[in-house]
Amino acid sequence: MHPNAVMLLAVALLGNLMLPFISAQNAGFVKSPMSETKLTGDTFELYCDVVGNPTPEIQWWYAEINRADSFKQLWDGARKRRVSINTAYGTNGVSVLGITRLTLEDSGTYECRASNDPRRNDLRQNPAITWIRAQATISVLQKPKISASDQTILSADSSSKPVTLQCNLTTAHTPYRESFWMKNGKEISNTRTEQRNTVYRITKPRADDSGEYMCVYTFDMAPNANATIEVKAKPDITGHKRSENKNEGENAMMYCKSVGYPHPTWTWRKVDGTSYTDIDNSTGRFFITNRDNYTELNILNLDITTDPGIYECNATNVIGNTAETTILRVRSHLAPLWPFLGVLAEIIILVVIIVVYEKRKRPDDIIDDDEPVGPMKTNSTNNHKDKNIRQRNTK
Repeated sequence: MHPNAVMLLAVALLGNLMLPFISAQNAGFVKSPMSETKLTGDTFELYCDVVGNPTPEIQWWYAEINRADSFKQLWDGARKRRVSINTAYGTNGVSVLGITRLTLEDSGTYECRASNDPRRNDLRQNPAITWIRAQATISVLQKPKISASDQTILSADSSSKPVTLQCNLTTAHTPYRESFWMKNGKEISNTRTEQRNTVYRITKPRADDSGEYMCVYTFDMAPNANATIEVKAKPDITGHKRSENKNEGENAMMYCKSVGYPHPTWTWRKVDGTSYTDIDNSTGRFFITNRDNYTELNILNLDITTDPGIYECNATNVIGNTAETTILRVRSHLAPLWPFLGVLAEIIILVVIIVVYEKRKRPDDIIDDDEPVGPMKTNSTNNHKDKNIRQRNTK
């Protein structure tokens, strides 16, 4: 064998032997959990993202504050079903630890452990060597006490009385800074104050003033605390299509949007006099899309026989319901040709009238080409000459 061939074969064999060691990759953290401060009753989530080849195994452990030597493994459903662990393995290993309805006893050190070492579960091995670790400290503080107004229901009458929402911070374990109001997750401008007793007034309440209001208190050394006040109102449909005109075979879209809280349950139906037919997504041609205070009905491949009619959207919540209708008209696919056909029909009628008129003319009105057009001209001089000649001959 040629020396170069032997060398190439040796290099190839060495490469195959080294391949498992080259492709193997020790476990490493892409994203590790972050420390947080929470209030009792809140929820927290810790994320752990690790990489390695093979994909590392992930575990969660917990130790009480000042007890770093007393780690205990957590599992899904621990602490009376308040603990949830969701882990997925692919190119990376990703795990999320969540704990709800926090108590003061949930404070402590939470540790994400990852390893792809084949010896990782061997009890004779030192876990500190086979597992990598990332820690986060969760501090749970007692939630401040806030006295808030009860829920309010707005009247459908446009002349309803002003509404006053009120919150009072009665107990706080850390220094208080200020407060402000939010509606549906967005801060209401010009509501920040340093007073513990805060008030928000709605002078002329309407359906669109309903929603989820929240008074928020901020602190120097603790997370924000809040209380929620629901302002409820019957749905009021503020926008919809009055009519929809389409050709057969096309698609139609009708919609309704509303104000009011809680967000309504939407339904569609086709009205036929005093009876109606409920509409859902089961037919394959009707598609309903609902999104909070908005609903949309799409009809595919319109049928000129069955689809035209009155369609009604209905919005219902715990306070009441309201409905609006849309008229759907479906024209024949020949409808765009109607103007052209009308002009063509007028031209044909006009031609027929002209032809009939020409055929019904009286014969006297038609000029015969064999007859002279006017009286024939005579030569008066010749006539007189002939007359004189005849007179002389008689003598």
